Amino acid sequence: MDLDTPPPDLYGRSRPDRFLRRLTAFSDWYTPKLGAPGLRRSTRRRPPRPAAPLTLTVTAHTLIAADVVELRLADPAGGQLPPWQPGARLLLTLPSGRERHYSLCGDPADRYGYRIAVRRIPGGGGGSVEIHDHLHPGARLTARRPRNGFAFCAEPAVLFLAGGIGVTPLLPMVREAERLGLDWRLVHTGRTADTLPYTAELRSLAADRVEVRCDDRDGPPDAADLLARAPGGAAVYCCGPAPMLAAVQRALDASPARALHFERFGAAPVLDGRPFTLRLGVDGPELPVPADRSALDAARALRPDLPYSCHQGFCGTCEVRVLSGTPEHRDRRLTTERRAAGAMLPCVSRAAEGETLVLDL
Repeated sequence: MDLDTPPPDLYGRSRPDRFLRRLTAFSDWYTPKLGAPGLRRSTRRRPPRPAAPLTLTVTAHTLIAADVVELRLADPAGGQLPPWQPGARLLLTLPSGRERHYSLCGDPADRYGYRIAVRRIPGGGGGSVEIHDHLHPGARLTARRPRNGFAFCAEPAVLFLAGGIGVTPLLPMVREAERLGLDWRLVHTGRTADTLPYTAELRSLAADRVEVRCDDRDGPPDAADLLARAPGGAAVYCCGPAPMLAAVQRALDASPARALHFERFGAAPVLDGRPFTLRLGVDGPELPVPADRSALDAARALRPDLPYSCHQGFCGTCEVRVLSGTPEHRDRRLTTERRAAGAMLPCVSRAAEGETLVLDL
């Protein structure tokens, strides 16, 4: 047979199938287009646009414990709010411009209100005082959508350990553990009973699973004693002051528990720090940074207006630009490109011993 002559079709006819002929013609026309520059550009995935900030209004401002207020935040138009899961945080921009993270402690099923609780810290950075004194019903503020860095994995057996206001991210987890029928226990520690928020709400879920320990009545808590309450092989979720977390970490291996999830309430302790020097501006003053203090704390001693929020290197609020010197980056936010451009988060990042970092301040 002549190789240029089409073979007969399935029925022995010599003419080619019209459908296949047309399909071949279309393929011959379309295939080269796949490599065309215009088409390659049109099929490239575009990076997602950042979500617009939320505008929220305060609908309730309630004192729920000594120096602790609860805020309920809602959409000003009454619409639904973005969903969230237990452990999520909300980054608020207060009317003063301060940015602060707060754990959501309400019910994720409630799509019409966010709930946070804030302890007043008179000697802090001013955020808690502003919330206590100025964010009354009707006040408006903006927020980023909830983000979760402390997710609840719903293991079959769970021990929750809360230190003071650190109960806020754990409260939705406890509610979820009860809903799922998990084997859970919670120990809430604090100085005195009147300083502990949500005790009644927790006990209403399961009174026999909730234990409240107060320093004035029971003495300071011992981490090994707290962890002894964990069921065998349990996961521990802990939130509280840095000393409490450090003690729980040290005692974990000797306990019945097998996993630890935690969220730090306040700044992380400085590990392997070395003393170095900050200069605020090319011709500005020089400040020593001791081995056990952060660069942010040292700078704020002279510039208390410097912004900050998480103190843990993930929110980016305290970002500064390094004019000279080599920083030792310890954050979890800045990209390689941002670091190369001189960005630094002084809440956790440092420098080698004897180094001088000149900041654009």
